[in-house]
Amino acid sequence: MKPLEPPLRYLAERPQNGCVARIAEDIWWVRAALPFALDHVNLWLLRDSDGWTVIDCGFADDWTRDMWDRLLSDFLAGLPVTRVLATHFHPDHAGLAGWLVERTGADLLMSRSEWLTARMLKLDDTDSFAIAGAVCDRHAGLDEELVEKRMQRGNRYRRGVSLVTSSYRRIRHGDRIRMAGGDWQVIVGEGHAPEMLTFHSSERNILIAADQILPRITPIVGVWPGSPEEDPLGDFIDSIDRYRHIDPDCTVLPSHDGPFHGLPVRLDRLVAHHEERCDLALGVCRQPATAKTVMDALFPRRLDMHQIGFAIAETLAHLNHLCRKGQMTRLRESAKADRYETV
Repeated sequence: MKPLEPPLRYLAERPQNGCVARIAEDIWWVRAALPFALDHVNLWLLRDSDGWTVIDCGFADDWTRDMWDRLLSDFLAGLPVTRVLATHFHPDHAGLAGWLVERTGADLLMSRSEWLTARMLKLDDTDSFAIAGAVCDRHAGLDEELVEKRMQRGNRYRRGVSLVTSSYRRIRHGDRIRMAGGDWQVIVGEGHAPEMLTFHSSERNILIAADQILPRITPIVGVWPGSPEEDPLGDFIDSIDRYRHIDPDCTVLPSHDGPFHGLPVRLDRLVAHHEERCDLALGVCRQPATAKTVMDALFPRRLDMHQIGFAIAETLAHLNHLCRKGQMTRLRESAKADRYETV
């Protein structure tokens, strides 16, 4: 991770977890704790004359439920919560979406892919879920002891989310939504999630960027067992261009870290980061190598079980992307780990 450099700059002090900080007129920031190495997620509260729109809900644990109980009885008490908007299906964003909708009677707003994925993963208690993961891990070259440990973890997504409601309001790329007294254009980001919602107000010069554009870390772009042949890195790089037209002085509200200025610089750095990772992978694979070998080069630090899943997914995303571009080939033999070689 490279240190933050000018002209990227932060715009506000981080609030204490569970507390509310004003960002702009009718827009507030809540920082919710997470039980991971990435220890927080940013949630946004937007006020209109008839009620509140909540953007993202946090992880489905007791701490976050207690936080929402306090907010609903105190800061949000003057107006009803009319809309709960989950930017994407990940547990730190949609974890309490179903619970909060039932608690408040609000409408649930999501993109179709994110709503379908959230419901499918929450309801999937089949053995085939873990088996698909083990097949993917063996192809990647993980040792059998680690494959078994990861297989025994099962579908951990189910533990961090409440079931999203069986009906929802679909949001599409290019839609316009009225929030905080103004119109916001929906821009769909891809790669980190299949159809992540972000929101741009040209009038307010604010971008609610979810996980698509983060100021300090790069969002995970990974290949997962359910779709092992996909090229999410290509999707991510392509969708970055959807933000190039935005005013360079736009205030960016990301889902992790803090609000910042310097959007064009950050877009360039995100693309450059993945180009550097691809170059490193090409170097490792001058001789045939497994995905595990490439992962060790991309992520040389010690990884826990939670981080290994992200690391192998990111590694596969870079390898799939290079194969799709014709810069790398993959050799698959039955019952053996795949081998990748630079062309």
